[in-house]
Amino acid sequence: MSDHDWRHDRIGSAHRGQNPTVLRRLDAGFAVIGDRQFLPGYSVLLTDDPAVTRLSDLPPARRSAYLTDLERLAEAVERACARLDPAFRRVNIEILGNTDPYLHAHIWPRYDWEPADLVRMPVWRYSDEGYWRGDGHALAPRHDALRAAVTEELDRLAG
Repeated sequence: MSDHDWRHDRIGSAHRGQNPTVLRRLDAGFAVIGDRQFLPGYSVLLTDDPAVTRLSDLPPARRSAYLTDLERLAEAVERACARLDPAFRRVNIEILGNTDPYLHAHIWPRYDWEPADLVRMPVWRYSDEGYWRGDGHALAPRHDALRAAVTEELDRLAG
């Protein structure tokens, strides 16, 4: 990763149109597809303000808008993943903030085909090797149909 890599400034690069993971600009953030796709459809809602570090930093109206965006992205992921994979089970939604210092929420699709020892556990139990690192699950052109499906659902839900 170079110093000029969009991943060093995910929110700024989204504002500049240089973040290739952006699916849609929403009211209070950016819907993005995750860099890692070991659970196909994994997406993130980024705040649109990098100075916002937690949900409680937002004034009530912006907080409500962010949570509405989160619900919309989660439902879009749910609909797209259910359509594309009959083994889709549900989505898990997490706002953690332990690594990246800005507000963001993870939307994790969960599937019946996941390893038995992991399917009912938090996704963070997946090992680094084979899931979080390497090229095997990195976002790639092979995920274009999935990206398109989630974006289509986001647009449908927008009315």
